[in-house]
Amino acid sequence: MITAIDFGLLLAPFCAGLLVLATHVPLGREVLRRGIIFIDLAIAQVAGLGVMAARVAGWGDAEGGMDLATQATAVVAAVAGALLLTWSGRRWPEIQEALIGLLFVVSACIGILLLAHNPHGGEHLRDLLAGQILWVSWAQLLLPAIIYAIVLAVWFRLRSRLGDVGFYLLFALTVTLSVQLVGVFLVFASLIAPALASRRLEGYSGLQRDYLVGISAYAIGLVVSTVVDLPPGPTVVCTLGLAAILGLVALPKNAS
Repeated sequence: MITAIDFGLLLAPFCAGLLVLATHVPLGREVLRRGIIFIDLAIAQVAGLGVMAARVAGWGDAEGGMDLATQATAVVAAVAGALLLTWSGRRWPEIQEALIGLLFVVSACIGILLLAHNPHGGEHLRDLLAGQILWVSWAQLLLPAIIYAIVLAVWFRLRSRLGDVGFYLLFALTVTLSVQLVGVFLVFASLIAPALASRRLEGYSGLQRDYLVGISAYAIGLVVSTVVDLPPGPTVVCTLGLAAILGLVALPKNAS
């Protein structure tokens, strides 16, 4: 089914995507450089587990807003996951990627168990993973915009002095907000796909290309999802994946 495009409806979701990309593009390049590809997926899932725990406890905003209780629970969970990965990376660096994967799958299963007796558990889990970016409101963008601005200022000024602990904590705070805006899948794709598209380009040119890839993918994905009446989150993930592949193919092997 093909429908007309309501660009007014897409404006807030697109701005949500821009906010997510603002921080995830530089952090994604660092994740790729460090070779810890699945850290974002693991911490995003841990943050999501915090959101689910808040909902099960009845602390969440019934209308899906970013209430203080849910934020606090998600941040505590993500920071705990980040500190755990910092410790494990120092103790068992040779198996860090395996431990990251284990943290992801255990967190995901705990979330399923938490929602096992919830009549709307399947819906909550789907929303957390695939996100509800189409229904993001302008009010929901205010807090992330402020926090992301601080994150970017810290990253570009102090990243050489952050160390592992600082990086993981900054990453955890960022991902916590992003998961509630766009879902776990889009968080992972927003971090990794743009970085892959220009992985052989260094410095400003690589960063600029990454932003262009991410912004284009979000714009195209949101428009396609509206025209063809498909879920926007998975559609944008697919366009990000396609953009990453096209970027890899188009970029010369000797690019630097």
